[in-house]
Amino acid sequence: MARKETAADAANPGRLKQIALTYKMTRRADKKIGLVLAAVGIVTFGVFLAIGFLIGHPIYAGILGLLLAFLATAIVFGRRAERAAFGQMEGQPGAAAAVLDNIGRGWTTTPAVAMNRNQDVVHRAVGKAGIVLVAEGNPSRVKSLLAAEKKKMNRIVADVPVHDLVVGTGEGQVELKKLRTTMLKLPRVLTGPQVTATNDRLRALGDLMSNMPLPKGPMPKGMRMPKGGGPKAR
Repeated sequence: MARKETAADAANPGRLKQIALTYKMTRRADKKIGLVLAAVGIVTFGVFLAIGFLIGHPIYAGILGLLLAFLATAIVFGRRAERAAFGQMEGQPGAAAAVLDNIGRGWTTTPAVAMNRNQDVVHRAVGKAGIVLVAEGNPSRVKSLLAAEKKKMNRIVADVPVHDLVVGTGEGQVELKKLRTTMLKLPRVLTGPQVTATNDRLRALGDLMSNMPLPKGPMPKGMRMPKGGGPKAR
């Protein structure tokens, strides 16, 4: 019993410290966060307290108003903190991967399934909407990356829909802060077992490629590469 209490006491400071750090981070980008949270809490509590006086139960309404004020403050704080975090991540390499990692249950994400020398990158997410390829980088350069990866997905899992998104603020692109919402709005066309089967097929392909033996040492004398730079796909 004593051990459980000690563990709980040790965990509480950690949570409070995390909340404090989140608040400081948010305040750097959102200077009015303190005033907004205070206003939300006071207004919510005030409304319920006023209702309590009108119906003759100010104590009960006050307690309920206090709980709901805390809940409303927490919700507003979470949303503004998320918005501030997206604002700081915007334009940084790997920002889209960070959003995909926190998209929620039912999605399996694989970062950087394709990349070029300019560090334009394509990430992959698999869920009930099918396969979603998310690219970040120069819009003109990522098109070829997306096209090649989409062609590969259509060849491997032809029965699964493949969507492609480009993260950015330009026309036809998806803003980082709207990426999660955009993906969750995609129509669900796969069942749970189909999602699992798709992930297994993609995972098997990855294992096959990583375990493929490569010849070591220099190319034998007299051996020539075929025209076109390599063997053609059949």
